[in-house]
Amino acid sequence: MKTPKRTLFGSLAVAAVLATALGQQASAAPSPDDAPPKVSMLGAMERDLGLSESQAKARIADEAQASKAEKSLVKSLGADYAGSWYDAKKGTLVVAVTDAAAADAVTAKGAEARTVERSSSELNGYMKDLNAKKSAAPDTVAGWYVDAESNKVVLPTQDVAAAETFAEKAGVPAEAFQAEAAPERPQPLYQGGDAYYIGGARCSIGFAVTGGFVSAGHCGTTGSTTSSPSGTFAGSSFPGNDYAFIRSSASITGTVNNYSGGSVAVRGSSNAAIGSSICRSGSTTGWRCGTIQARNSTVNYAEGSVTGLIRTTACAEPGDSGGSAISGNQAQGVTSGGSGNCSVGGTTYFQPVNEILSAYGLTLKTS
Repeated sequence: MKTPKRTLFGSLAVAAVLATALGQQASAAPSPDDAPPKVSMLGAMERDLGLSESQAKARIADEAQASKAEKSLVKSLGADYAGSWYDAKKGTLVVAVTDAAAADAVTAKGAEARTVERSSSELNGYMKDLNAKKSAAPDTVAGWYVDAESNKVVLPTQDVAAAETFAEKAGVPAEAFQAEAAPERPQPLYQGGDAYYIGGARCSIGFAVTGGFVSAGHCGTTGSTTSSPSGTFAGSSFPGNDYAFIRSSASITGTVNNYSGGSVAVRGSSNAAIGSSICRSGSTTGWRCGTIQARNSTVNYAEGSVTGLIRTTACAEPGDSGGSAISGNQAQGVTSGGSGNCSVGGTTYFQPVNEILSAYGLTLKTS
């Protein structure tokens, strides 16, 4: 399926984490004509993030600890929580709070505290304001997302003045947003991961679930049939969301194709912290890695806006869409779309997998 033009976190338990994240179970290979570069997920982290093998392994373990700490702090801090991110240089989770008195709770979890002005709840409220006016967004505005580190909502745009006017009319205070010049023209990226076919078009298996697999919604509409493996789109949502559930009786394991041999085991779907590494597997460019820049991002495709996406620095190209995105051994999402390519770099967005599971009442298969 061709892409239309303007129409888409000291290391702990390293060995234990890698034994699950880098499992070596068999996985079906793509057809010879579609085979991407044979680079493993660990190899892609070394290449794309500039890490040595030992650094990549340590980072996987550190990020797993950051994810656990973040989940606990979001709950305990309540209204004082203002976002968090993984600082790769320090190997530390940084947690923003609006009340300096809450810092002790943060440091007690081994994280670094930072006091800011706006809470996560306030920033998410501005996101809702922008989403409510998305139909009035200029074509030059690629979308918007909360940047926890700057404590603002960021709008990537090719026209800064137009983006500023749009945000102000949507009711976002000038001090709470930043229009950022960026040459982004997001578009859906079709195919990716282990291939499946819809007529003469090709998309990807995202993650195996009980009763079939999940993928990107722009790959097919409800009722569409697939082959290799055979199945039927039991549900699909795009735009607004970008997810689909394909019901299939085919044997699909809870792993992700590693391409260089074997596979990466999926152990769950806990959200990785902002700043954590994320790697995606696709049939065009194989394993490509980057970092998570934001969650709950809105992206404006020509076909319409999609909300609640994971924004990342991982690259992707047409043919990678629908594929699995994973941090360590935890499923994060399926490839939706983005800008740029794997020669010059780019921005890629992922539909969170937990939202898909919730929407269709599905259970993720693990290995």
